[in-house]
Amino acid sequence: MTAPQPSSRFGRLPEPVRLEDTISVQETVPAPDPDGGRHPDIDFMLRYAG
Repeated sequence: MTAPQPSSRFGRLPEPVRLEDTISVQETVPAPDPDGGRHPDIDFMLRYAG
C-alpha cells in the first residue's frame, strides 16, 4: 500500500468560513488582577528605598 501524494492531499482548499461564524457571541469576564490589587513597583520601592 502506498501513501497518497502530497499534491493530491492538499490540492483543494476547504470550504470558506463565514464571517458570522468567526465572531464570539459569548459574554466575557475580565481576567482577575494577577497582583491581587497590590502595586509591585511601589512595594519594591518602599522595601529597598531606605
